[in-house]
Amino acid sequence: MNILQQIVAFKKKEVSERKSLYPVKLLERSIYFPAKPLSLKSYLARPDLSGIIAEFKRRSPSAGDIHPFAPVETTTLGYMQAGASALSVLTDQKFFGGSSEDLSIARKFNFCPILRKDFMVDPYQVIEAKSIGADVILLIASILSKQQITSLTSLARSLQLEVLLELHSMDEIAKIPDDEVIIGVNNRDLTAMKTDLQTSFRLLPHLPASAVKVSESGIHNADSILQLKELGYSGFLIGEYFMRHTRPEQACKQLIQQLISIKSC
Repeated sequence: MNILQQIVAFKKKEVSERKSLYPVKLLERSIYFPAKPLSLKSYLARPDLSGIIAEFKRRSPSAGDIHPFAPVETTTLGYMQAGASALSVLTDQKFFGGSSEDLSIARKFNFCPILRKDFMVDPYQVIEAKSIGADVILLIASILSKQQITSLTSLARSLQLEVLLELHSMDEIAKIPDDEVIIGVNNRDLTAMKTDLQTSFRLLPHLPASAVKVSESGIHNADSILQLKELGYSGFLIGEYFMRHTRPEQACKQLIQQLISIKSC
């Protein structure tokens, strides 16, 4: 099995265990469950923000440890103070070193949309996302059928959560559901773990014109962001580039200052 297949196989076992430990009725008692989620679409449209979705990620299967001891509170709050539009928090523990607690801590200290970044394979995880304070869930087209995407999207919408549907290739475009979703183009091939920013350029002409679009991974400079924005992308998910710095929030601040500087020229 490739790494993506390994992750999905493990995730199914993990979800089964979590269902027995934390039943849905318990999740629904969370203080976050009755709260109205924030809209990622709205925040990406705000002219006073950068469009950057700043990610908190400790490690990855391709890179190994990135910043294993980074503090959630300081990093995520710093991202927001720097002018990021939203947060993305990895909640997978085995492969990415994250946890549900990481997202709940970020929720406690930040008033902004938070994406739960995980490998969603079961409706239980959607309910779990709401219970830990997420506003948006990630659905990865390559590991789900169109029917599963439609079903999970419907459940998310019933909980007032938004959906970021992640695509990697042309053949996944057919899986876009009728329900309106945010479309993310991941420039990293999750099977080979290689990154190519051109993926965002190749897929863009084939995406629904009305959809809010996010380019993910492989973005390292202001010029790339401005080029993607000019073509029609509203969001730019950046994680590893920030997290490789001693203080990720400072790297985020510097990139946003570069954006502002270029725009003012």
